[in-house]
Amino acid sequence: MPVEIKEVIIKVSPGDSIPSIAQDSGHFADTIWNHANNAEIKAKRKNPNILFPGDDIFVPAIRLKDFSCATDARHSFKRKGIPAKLKIQLFLLGEPRANEDYTLILDDKIIRGKTDADGNIEAFIPPNCKGGVLKLNGGKEEYPVRVGHLNPIDTVSGIKQRLNNLGYHCGDESEEETDAVLEAVVQFQKDNGLPETGEFDDATRAKLESLHK
Repeated sequence: MPVEIKEVIIKVSPGDSIPSIAQDSGHFADTIWNHANNAEIKAKRKNPNILFPGDDIFVPAIRLKDFSCATDARHSFKRKGIPAKLKIQLFLLGEPRANEDYTLILDDKIIRGKTDADGNIEAFIPPNCKGGVLKLNGGKEEYPVRVGHLNPIDTVSGIKQRLNNLGYHCGDESEEETDAVLEAVVQFQKDNGLPETGEFDDATRAKLESLHK
């Protein structure tokens, strides 16, 4: 008789995403993201890769199948999996870092390659990968890579993260509206032809999100 693993509610921790939760629970990501019990969080977050610590995610029950196999024989079973794709774009003084060699170390996986003409890096990774380090310039430059830690654009921490990633340094990634983040927002608005209000208005959020992608 098939065994059923009970449904659970998972409270999101830093680094969690729908793909990582699905990988850890034995589901496909779409099974969780499109479940009726997650309709509210789906409408709120919109992107399965961008959750916020404290969000509640419903994980449905999973049924384990029984297989009849002959004894004294070898049997192979393959678990279906869907890798995630990590995308990074590199800039130096506003210009793409094109055609540069890189080494990306994520968990226990080492990926070597060369950035494209726009400074892009793309790599397939396990959905529950937590991050690692990116090495450039023959290892002379090292940058931490955190997978799944990007917060939603409607949070202060999410705005700070995107500003920091785009070179508008504003300090820590807390929910506190510091002077540094307000100054960074004003500079971002100035550089992008937006009213220099220092406020996290809809136009600023939309422009920030579009450039960060």
